[in-house]
Amino acid sequence: MADDLINLMADLKEQEALTIVKRRLDVGEDPLLILDDSRKAMEIVGKRFAANEYFIPELVYSGEIAKEIAELVRPRLSHAQDIKRLGKVIIGTVSGDIHDIGKNIVSFMLDIAGFEVYDIGIDQGPQSFIDKIQQTGAPIVGLSGLLTLAFDSMKVTVDAIKDAGLRDNVKIMIGGGQMNDEIRKYTGADAFGADAMAGVALAKQWTGIK
Repeated sequence: MADDLINLMADLKEQEALTIVKRRLDVGEDPLLILDDSRKAMEIVGKRFAANEYFIPELVYSGEIAKEIAELVRPRLSHAQDIKRLGKVIIGTVSGDIHDIGKNIVSFMLDIAGFEVYDIGIDQGPQSFIDKIQQTGAPIVGLSGLLTLAFDSMKVTVDAIKDAGLRDNVKIMIGGGQMNDEIRKYTGADAFGADAMAGVALAKQWTGIK
């Protein structure tokens, strides 16, 4: 049934996928295995998105299916072992930008991949990122922005993190809009993610996960 769930989710067959999840829970299967299958399905969706087989609507819809499955599974997790998280990631849309669809997709994909994600929201100034770094000790920070004005906000944020003495402790990725290496150099970030799967790949790379 594992392959069935993975394929149904990847093919965006919502009701069929939910039916299998309920059946697996009813027979007492470990809920963590179901979540792992959900993660594998989302990886397939991400690859299809990267290959231009799926687009933003499909990516969003797949995320909604995964959320529904997570809601079904969550009540059973109290009886399961603690989920081992790969690491901590802070993500937020920078000051002056209120776009959050891309950020939300990346947040969800990171969560499904096993990261502990701190999403601080939209239109966040440098101090919000600094405060969250100090609070959580997260070694990875994601700066999101769709508008061109976000490039300056990203640079200001990276500079502020450096001025706060935290730059050596974190890896910073940027994403959203027409990101490229020139913008990365301008902002002072360590890398840019062209899409959600690239963001997940970077986070895994920086935490030593293959």
